Amino acid sequence: MSLFQDFLLDYTLRNVALGSAVLGITSGALGVFAMLRQQSLLGDTISHAALPGIVLAFLVTGSKEPLVLILGAALSGWLAALMIMAIIRTTHLKSDTALGLVLSVFFGLGLVLLSSLQKRPDASQAGLDNFLFGQAAALMEKDLLTMASLGGLALVVVLVFWKEFKLLSFDPDYGAIVGFPVRSLDILLTSLVVFAIVIGLQTVGVVLMSAMIVAPAAAARQWTDRLSVMVMLSALFGALAGVAGAVLSSLTPRLPTGPTIVLCITTIVGLSFLFASNRGLVWHKVRHWRHRRHLQIEAVLVDLYRLASQHAHPDQVSHATSVLRTMTPTVGVRRSLRELVAREWVQQRSPNQWSLTPAGLAEAQRLVEISGLEEA
Repeated sequence: MSLFQDFLLDYTLRNVALGSAVLGITSGALGVFAMLRQQSLLGDTISHAALPGIVLAFLVTGSKEPLVLILGAALSGWLAALMIMAIIRTTHLKSDTALGLVLSVFFGLGLVLLSSLQKRPDASQAGLDNFLFGQAAALMEKDLLTMASLGGLALVVVLVFWKEFKLLSFDPDYGAIVGFPVRSLDILLTSLVVFAIVIGLQTVGVVLMSAMIVAPAAAARQWTDRLSVMVMLSALFGALAGVAGAVLSSLTPRLPTGPTIVLCITTIVGLSFLFASNRGLVWHKVRHWRHRRHLQIEAVLVDLYRLASQHAHPDQVSHATSVLRTMTPTVGVRRSLRELVAREWVQQRSPNQWSLTPAGLAEAQRLVEISGLEEA
């Protein structure tokens, strides 16, 4: 209750938590499209490429207003994205080479400009270096409104062009064949990713922003194969990590918010890799174990049927456990027999004698027929 009251009454905590949630929702939703298009490193490149835009925006305007700096970052990131597309389209360089080249050039330029700017005798440029690692605690209500407006606009565009972006993510060649403006859609979707990145620079910074594009989408991918569900889960995971990081950093003195948010989303990714119902490693092992047990039980049932079918009345003869172990030595025969008794396919005549029930006989015949069809 005390934490909830702090959230409502503490101006700084409320702004940081809400701003981080907006960042998580926007970057999470758009990060899914970047991941599906195998452009996860695009977020890293654009976030680093935004730095010279921030510095140049300040040099041109002399203002440190969030909207001015965000627009500068957006223009720089957008230019970097267009350069990447042009390099891939007009040269023989692969996408990873183009990404690395543009990242290094733009980030190097940004560091040079920032270093030069910090040598100025006045203090008007103070605080720009916070964009490297973020300074979420400095978020104000006007910053939150700017982030929410730009993020909301990006999400509205995604909804309007949902069908086109879906086709672009899964089968752009087919989209081009049926007449969709694939190149224009590619530029539009990349521009939205740029917006998602630049609105989070003040919160988590240039260095860590790429994690907010990649990680929520990677976590959501483990839970579902449906795009709509994946986008909603990714946005939810991003928002959850943002709020959790903001709250944890407020509870621990001198704990930076940006890295804490990244650690929170990393934890969500790790848990998803382990326990997600669709692709989680733990559930994969459980399903594999269940499938193996199912095959073992069927093997014992079929072996018992093959022994019984040598007699005139298969459901009236019994066979010893030792005989079944000889036929399937690698299978847990005793455990499988107990499961078959529970399913009423096998009955126990004596401590070591087993026979098929009419239902078990019918099931065994079905399995043998299926096996015969597969062999044919």
